[in-house]
Parts: sequence; structure tokens; C-alpha cells
Amino acid sequence: MNDNFAHRAAEWDSPEKTRMTEIFVTEMLRHVSPQTHWKALEIGAGTGLVGLQIAHLVDKIVFEDTSEAMLDVLKQKLSTESSVEIVHGEVFDYKQKDIDLVFSCMAFHHVPDIEKTLEHLFTITNGGATVIIGDLRTEDGSFHRFEPIPHKGFDTEALSEQFKKAGFDVISSQTYHKLKRERVEGVASEYEQFMLIAQKK
Repeated sequence: MNDNFAHRAAEWDSPEKTRMTEIFVTEMLRHVSPQTHWKALEIGAGTGLVGLQIAHLVDKIVFEDTSEAMLDVLKQKLSTESSVEIVHGEVFDYKQKDIDLVFSCMAFHHVPDIEKTLEHLFTITNGGATVIIGDLRTEDGSFHRFEPIPHKGFDTEALSEQFKKAGFDVISSQTYHKLKRERVEGVASEYEQFMLIAQKK
């Protein structure tokens, strides 16, 4: 498994990314109230910028990421008594059927097969579980400087239909933030971030 983030992991926790994850968590907690008996799963956890903000709100949390380098940075942040599990690999590598909350911030566009991923999430979640995805609306590819990635953002109506097909009820889907970045020299671009919230029937 190639680690495409190995060269960026040590400097990943920039003020910009920290602020972006804080905005995501604030919005997420407006819609869901994590319970102290829950087990949560973060898809594309990276260095834990999102998950560590809610770890104290749940009983256990699983951090999943394909980048070993990013997870190494996360491990340095954890205390020895932390009630966490780390999965280095795809979300399919987590096979227990005990998850109450799934969340992902700006990682879903790196997931190659959304349909199979949602089917797997349906399998490993408890009844009534909540899934929260924060990502980009469809963009022109400039966000990743035209690097090849599986998805150049998402059409949220189409993504909602995929959730429904997998057995989830879509509770809401809305824009919650806009990123402004100069991805092409001299040209400022704006990227909409959406939050989709679904629940297992």
C-alpha cells in the first residue's frame, strides 16, 4: 500500500487544517450528541485532528487511515490509557459490528468505491447509528492541484441516493463552510464543503 501522505505527515497539523477540523466538529455536534457508551469510527483519521476532539465524548473510538505515517503522528498524541483502536488500512479491515457513530472530514473523496464502502458501513454499524460525512461539493479538480484522486468532490444528491441504496436514511445535506485557496497561481478559488448526515434504519 503506497503511503501518499508520508512526506506530509510531520507538517500536516497546520493552523489552517486545525481550524477547518474545528469548524467541522462544531457543525457535527450541532446535529448529533455523542453518548458516553458509544463506539465511534473515523474514516481517514489522519493525525487525529477531528477524532481527538470528540474522543472524550464517547466510550471508544477507532481511527482508520491508509497512511501509516499519518497514524504514527496520531500515536504520538495518545496517552497510554487512551481507549482507542487504530486500523492501518481500508475501512473494510474493520469487521466488528459495533459502531454507533461514523464520521469523516475531507477524506471521502479519497475512497475509491463509495457503494461498497457504504454497504460495509451498514454491516458494521448498530441500529440507529449515525454517519456524518464532511467533504467537497463537485469541483474542477484544482483542489488537489489536478492530482489523480477518485472523486473531484461530490454531487450530494447522487451521494444521498447511494446512502439510501445502502439502507440508510439521509437526515440532512447542506453546505456548512467555504474554503478559499489559491490552487492555480494568481487565481483564488472557492470550494464548498457539505455535511451529509445519515442514520441506519
